[in-house]
Amino acid sequence: MNNTPIVLVHGFWHGPWAWSAVAERLARLGVPSLAVDLDGFGLRSRSPEARWARPFDPAAFAVAPSPVADVTATSAAHRLIAQLRELRRPAVVAAHSMGGIVATRAAELAPELFAELVYVTAFAPVAGLPGVAGIGLPENAGEQVGGLLCADPVATGALRIDPADPARRAAIRDCFYHDVDTATADAAIALLSTDGSFGIPAETFQVTPARYGRVPHTYVICTEDRAVPVALQRRFVREIDAISARPTTVVELETSHSPFLSAPDALAATLAAGHLRGVTARREDALSGGRPG
Repeated sequence: MNNTPIVLVHGFWHGPWAWSAVAERLARLGVPSLAVDLDGFGLRSRSPEARWARPFDPAAFAVAPSPVADVTATSAAHRLIAQLRELRRPAVVAAHSMGGIVATRAAELAPELFAELVYVTAFAPVAGLPGVAGIGLPENAGEQVGGLLCADPVATGALRIDPADPARRAAIRDCFYHDVDTATADAAIALLSTDGSFGIPAETFQVTPARYGRVPHTYVICTEDRAVPVALQRRFVREIDAISARPTTVVELETSHSPFLSAPDALAATLAAGHLRGVTARREDALSGGRPG
């Protein structure tokens, strides 16, 4: 192995903690990795004051403006780019779920920082439409995320969930963690933030063959996903291939939306393989003078 790192990007409502089991396994494989906070999440998350009011008022919580409503795909991508620059070498970037929107934007803005981009059952808005457009596609039929939302995204500026609501916890578990052991799923639910900025999936941006398209891509399809249906994942792969210099490497895992918790060994092995492919592709790209292969 060489010192090309893997940067782990979480999805909505999660944080770097989601990748801890995978990072442990990557370390055993000799692969350096770094899990980062997306802007508006993890240590950068902010919740409306109504979340903490006691007695709790669900009606007030449902209409409170989001403190992270100003975060967009571009602003979050610039923060991710700054984190990647700190590494002083190209990285394999693995992005989960809505984190794929931010990683896609970052790959267009700074493709030189990406040895490879690995989507883990992630949104990949490369067809000139905002990420939110994927929600209305026929391939998204049957998704369970919409039923978790407890506020109007347009009015509040956020995709808002309430992990503390006993009535919603079972639905959150069934949507994200149905194949994760109960203790781990309960711990994950307790760590979820409430708000994901609607500005991330609502922003429209373009990607180009000359920039995004020259980055090697892998897509990890999770065949039992109830948040991002398999048909939608496969559509993303087709759209990535339409703009990329190289075909997308596709790996299928028989897991829920959260393979980092239910199948960390398999996911770590997949990322380690992507690590080696990314290193090779960057060397080939350098030898060709930076031209797509």
